[in-house]
Amino acid sequence: MKQVAIYARVSTLDQDPENQLRELRSYVERRGWTLVGEFVDRGVSGAKDRRPALDRLISDARKRKIDCIAVWALDRLGRSLRHLVNLVADFEALGVDLVAYTQPIDTTTPAGKLTFQVLGAVAEFERSMIRERVRAGVAKAKASGKRLGRPRAAIDLAGARQRIEGGESLRSVARSLGTNHVTLRRALRRGTESPAPAA
Repeated sequence: MKQVAIYARVSTLDQDPENQLRELRSYVERRGWTLVGEFVDRGVSGAKDRRPALDRLISDARKRKIDCIAVWALDRLGRSLRHLVNLVADFEALGVDLVAYTQPIDTTTPAGKLTFQVLGAVAEFERSMIRERVRAGVAKAKASGKRLGRPRAAIDLAGARQRIEGGESLRSVARSLGTNHVTLRRALRRGTESPAPAA
């Protein structure tokens, strides 16, 4: 018999998760499963990957206390496809199934597994497209002569050296010049007035 945990989330504190919980309890009972826990995040956005109740749920899944997680809908678990796919990949690795009550997602069935594999493929395609766009943008910028990376700032090394010899700390001098102490130390070692990377 499956050991099932219910996860519910509401975005604001004045919302009541009881409707989600009631339907999910009934669903678990109809399936003949055993309800072993209810995890509820109140007033927490689905855009956040880390949430108190979700973190506890994942911890219990890792401890093999749960065979299946039931949610009202996937957007209760996470808003981004990337986060959802990563979560389900983690659950799958742990041997934990996922059921979205109001959607055709039920990884306890072959059809449900297929649906989520398609979603995972779409998410991977989206990541690949983003990587390609970034690479194309960088190549275009380089071709047009644009300098990539942080802007460079000229450091007055003679003035900096004089202030340090006068007793001012390297960090203090670097901060006043708009750079960091590592960059300033490197420039002083090179002993050149040429521009050095800004902090």
